[in-house]
Amino acid sequence: MRAGLEALAAVLAALAAMAVTAALGLWAAGATDLPGGAFPRVVAAVVVMAAGGDVELAGGAGDLARTDADLTAMPLSVSLAGALTLAAGFLRPLRHRAVVPAGELLGRVAGTAALWLAGLAGLAALARHTFTDLLPADSPADLLGELLGDLLDAPPSLGFRADLGSTLLYGLLWMLGVLVLALLVSRRAPLPVRLVRYQEPVRPAASAMLLLLLAYVVLGLVVGLVVAATRGHAADTFAVLLLGLPNLAWLALGLGIGASWEGRVDGPFGLPMPRVLDRVLRGPDDATLDVRSLAAHDDRAWWLIPVAAALLLAAAFVTAVRSPARTRPWQQALHLGVAFALTLLVVVPLTRLDARLGLSLLGIFEVDALGGRVSLRPHLWAAVGLALLWGAVAGFLGGLLARRVRRRGEVGERADG
Repeated sequence: MRAGLEALAAVLAALAAMAVTAALGLWAAGATDLPGGAFPRVVAAVVVMAAGGDVELAGGAGDLARTDADLTAMPLSVSLAGALTLAAGFLRPLRHRAVVPAGELLGRVAGTAALWLAGLAGLAALARHTFTDLLPADSPADLLGELLGDLLDAPPSLGFRADLGSTLLYGLLWMLGVLVLALLVSRRAPLPVRLVRYQEPVRPAASAMLLLLLAYVVLGLVVGLVVAATRGHAADTFAVLLLGLPNLAWLALGLGIGASWEGRVDGPFGLPMPRVLDRVLRGPDDATLDVRSLAAHDDRAWWLIPVAAALLLAAAFVTAVRSPARTRPWQQALHLGVAFALTLLVVVPLTRLDARLGLSLLGIFEVDALGGRVSLRPHLWAAVGLALLWGAVAGFLGGLLARRVRRRGEVGERADG
């Protein structure tokens, strides 16, 4: 009974954190003005997407026209708020224990999963709405919409709904991933007896990778607050911070180690990101996004490289200090290289973005006056390979640095004695 209440508290706290973060971000973006009382339904849809769920877009204009729309994105600020809250709530009841029986741990996971799926099912039921008045007044798209409405007696509409089956499946995988990672990165979380021996080679590097990701988020938050305070458009900046801060922060991490993305921005809609990204990707054809292409528009992009090197070396040092003293530098290189590669294997795909909005007449003619396309796709395996190399080098240097620090400490202790 007590375990069930603890699981319920963790799930409710996580969903509340996600809903509040999504609501604040959408409020800053002006979504409270959406017609038809759609705001709470849009909030539910954003939470569903942040938990790995699937939200489908569909629309039309009578029998002869249909709205072609697609959206693939993950609001990682909302995801991160939920993940940290869920992990903390799950681990808190276990914090004073050295080990935990495997059966009890699996029972807690199962109870949390059942309550999480129930919450997601409720959100998926709420996450549906149809808009019939989305076009800007007096714009060419608005005139086209009025013409179609007169001819077909049906103005263009666009709706969204959460797909229950895929939402529950991917939401379950998201939750299980969060709990597994929580057990991996937490230095004090108890494990079953059979797994205790694996914590020495795994946990130091895993926890250092979490610190690296959070350090980038904090750094991005500071930059965002400075931008909001000095360059105006504070509401837009806060909307990006509350919905997509990790998307940008972890994109910067990948760019800093030499990874690249491909994408384009075509049409009146732009990326909900810094203008320099929009300038690099703006055009009818795909463009490559990397440090070089960013620096062509803003020389400050070159700073991404030394920032990545410094923060990764700091993570390597933390890993080495927290590892057993007998761990050699080449072992630190192996541990951190693998950990960093796996980290980017997880986070880089989350930065993918694909949004398309247009009107198809008779299934033949595509009218992009209604929107256009925004896409951003990573070169995943190149990023993973670079992460393996950078992590190995940083791990080796961190191991050497930690060894020198330990030796100085030993000398100091001997002198005091």
